[in-house]
Amino acid sequence: MRPPENPAFAPVSAPAATLKRLERLGIRRRFDLVLHLPLRYEDETHLYPIVDAPYGQPVLVEGEVIAQEIQFKPRRQLVVQIEDRTGTLVLRFIHFYPSQQKQLARGRRVRALGEIRRGFFGDEMVHPKLREVAEGEPLAESLTPIYPTVNGLTQPVLRRMIHRELDTLPLPDTLPDAVRTALRLMAFDEAVKLLHRPPPAYSAQQLADPMLPAWQRLKFDELLAQQLSMRLAYRARRQGRAPVIQGDGHLRQALSANLPFALTGAQQRVLMEITTDMAKPHPMNRLLQGDVGSGKTIVAALSALAAIEAGFQVALMAPTEILAEQHYLKLSAWLEPLGIRVAWLSGSLRKKARGEMLADIADGSARLAVGTHALFQEDVAFETLGLVIVDEQHRFGVGQRLALQGKGGAPHQLMMSATPIPRTLAMSFYADLDVSVIDELPPGRTPIVTKLINNARRDEVVGFVDRACHEGQQAYWVCPLIEESETLQLQTAVDTHLQLSEDLPHRRVGLVHGRMKPQEKAEVMAAFSRNEIQVLVATTVIEVGVDVPNASLMVIEHAERMGLAQLHQLRGRVGRGAARSTCVLMFEAPLSELAKARLKVIYENTDGFEIARQDLQIRGPGEFLGARQSGVPMLRFADLEKDLALLESARGLAPEMLKSWPREAEAHLDRWLAGREHFLKA
Repeated sequence: MRPPENPAFAPVSAPAATLKRLERLGIRRRFDLVLHLPLRYEDETHLYPIVDAPYGQPVLVEGEVIAQEIQFKPRRQLVVQIEDRTGTLVLRFIHFYPSQQKQLARGRRVRALGEIRRGFFGDEMVHPKLREVAEGEPLAESLTPIYPTVNGLTQPVLRRMIHRELDTLPLPDTLPDAVRTALRLMAFDEAVKLLHRPPPAYSAQQLADPMLPAWQRLKFDELLAQQLSMRLAYRARRQGRAPVIQGDGHLRQALSANLPFALTGAQQRVLMEITTDMAKPHPMNRLLQGDVGSGKTIVAALSALAAIEAGFQVALMAPTEILAEQHYLKLSAWLEPLGIRVAWLSGSLRKKARGEMLADIADGSARLAVGTHALFQEDVAFETLGLVIVDEQHRFGVGQRLALQGKGGAPHQLMMSATPIPRTLAMSFYADLDVSVIDELPPGRTPIVTKLINNARRDEVVGFVDRACHEGQQAYWVCPLIEESETLQLQTAVDTHLQLSEDLPHRRVGLVHGRMKPQEKAEVMAAFSRNEIQVLVATTVIEVGVDVPNASLMVIEHAERMGLAQLHQLRGRVGRGAARSTCVLMFEAPLSELAKARLKVIYENTDGFEIARQDLQIRGPGEFLGARQSGVPMLRFADLEKDLALLESARGLAPEMLKSWPREAEAHLDRWLAGREHFLKA
């Protein structure tokens, strides 16, 4: 893609050891050095007299060494005293080398940069940055950039390398002049040079301001590169070939007639979007979003029937065995009365059963295959795979999703998520997908009351559970761990099960956790569904997919340890029947500020999209999306919440740039993405 003669994309020239260290910083090309921007700035432009230097901020002082000694109490340390015309200052080094002792010999003149604090024997600096100087040596004319680095790569070496590229590399602008003028953006070369070599008039506070025109330009360029790559990915997918799926509707009509409920307007709308996409000759890549309990599963079932009507097979993959099995049981109950064979495939199947399932899938007897990651193993072959449905898609890596998609050449793909994605993330990281949103809950869903209760009031909660069971309701009791942890000191599910069995002698208390055998889990869940178990103690394996309408009480222990998406998913396990439902969030005091913020959000909100928006603000996109394991590209400079206006502009410009300025668009992508594969979405 990038022109090989462009010197900006040539590899960095440096000794092998330096190249290794640069590689750890993501620096391979000469241009990568230009984009390696300062982390902060040090002010060596102003020299303070020792007596006037303020506390609590980095200051530069200069003085002559008048004393030096190694002290051994309370630990070995180097203590140096310097003096200027106004006073004296102690420089203290807890860790030091013989070279520092030599540099700080009596009579040497040094400049020290650091924060002054009050010490036991007077004012002192601990581990200041030092430089030996001659008397009257001029000060720096501008702020000194400090770069992200690794051990063995010093700031002076990195600074020299970056400044050399700034002086020698051509830095033409990749934005057309008309665009830059319309958006009032700074020229690219001016922006990077200002950040690497700030003029004397700029303060550290000004350079840290995200609204600084130089930062705005760099952030816009990054967002534009991302939008361009997403547009190209979208275009490439739309140019691919996929089977045209146009069923006659007889199976969908039969299922709809048997349902005890009618589809909501939102469900009908997204189903139309999905079936319209599948009727086109290029692969559908659609994300189906819906809050907890919005009815995504029936939409998935009807979408699957559209493919089956047209003679194709469907694969539905879920991240956990318990969720996959819930899907299998529900879909079997809906589809098998219509004469459709549904296959179940998981890693725990015995060899004979697995062989039978594989044969049914391969010869087309099974029209729908439901399972976990076992679906994309090498020995799984489909006769005519037309549609792939991936539930809780964010829990799968990009490679896993593509492996399943590759089972049928180029099947249509429907990804589902009950973790709502905030608008800014959808615009940024899912810009290469079509998105459908179920923004309406089915009628009759009862509001869930959320309570925050200190763990010290545990007995009251147990009594609350007992009363709910006495009234014929059922309860979940969720614990975050299944065995004792000395570091976290959390109550375990196993211990809680034993304790609740003692506290509730007239109730049957069940236990389910991730280390149980699948058959054991299935038996416990089935007994809970039949109300043979009144209280189900569980780990977070019940986070998604479990649907027991009679369960009206959810107790979550150590809620302060869980994320907002997880808490919202767990809370959504209740409120599915006619009875008033309650979610009790038990916490252990004292709470950290982060835990307080999370619990406040979940207590005050029931809308999953609003919870997701605030979760993004608290955690940032990397954690929110599970980016490191999911293959989602991350941003280096832009902040999606704070830079929404820039994102909107970049999103609007990307298609116009690909159409009207394709050469500039290609140059822009080369500049930002070459050698940075993590920006590209698979």
